[in-house]
Amino acid sequence: MNIIVGLGNPGSRYELTRHNAGFLILDNLRQVMECPKFTSNKRIFSDVCKVDTSIFIKPQTFMNESGKAVRSALDFYKLLTKGSKEGGFHNLFVIHDDLDLELGSYKIQYGTGPKGHNGLLSVYQHLGTQNFWHVRVGVDSRQGERSIPPDVYVLEKFAPQELEKVNQVKFDLVKELLQRIK
Repeated sequence: MNIIVGLGNPGSRYELTRHNAGFLILDNLRQVMECPKFTSNKRIFSDVCKVDTSIFIKPQTFMNESGKAVRSALDFYKLLTKGSKEGGFHNLFVIHDDLDLELGSYKIQYGTGPKGHNGLLSVYQHLGTQNFWHVRVGVDSRQGERSIPPDVYVLEKFAPQELEKVNQVKFDLVKELLQRIK
């Protein structure tokens, strides 16, 4: 069973913000895989969609508490087994925004994510490991201009001209994820 988590913040206020890149990619993956609509599962603090051998998770805990939802989902679906902390979670994919990568780029890496991402720090804390697939979605289009603090910048909505790059990444990334999870 694959668990694919998209990190983001719930609510219309945060739609199309950089911090919600994980939700955007997960929504596209859900559509491509023809998974039914997300439904709320309050026991795991998430919206959930299941199809074939994959479970899609959208934590509803807000970014900084994402680990609580991820851990609850692994416990609920009995995917937290003895030795999984040490060996990691080879069936867990966490999709998240990454200010270390330019807008329009992405990386899929096992055990490697950006430094200082509060959502990931929460996941690391609740799982006791960084050993899972980090699906890193580039959201930085500041081109060296760093006058806006990162915690403010990631909560800004994508500009209309940036959405073209976001849409291309959604297409390319979903295509690669499909190869990895099937």
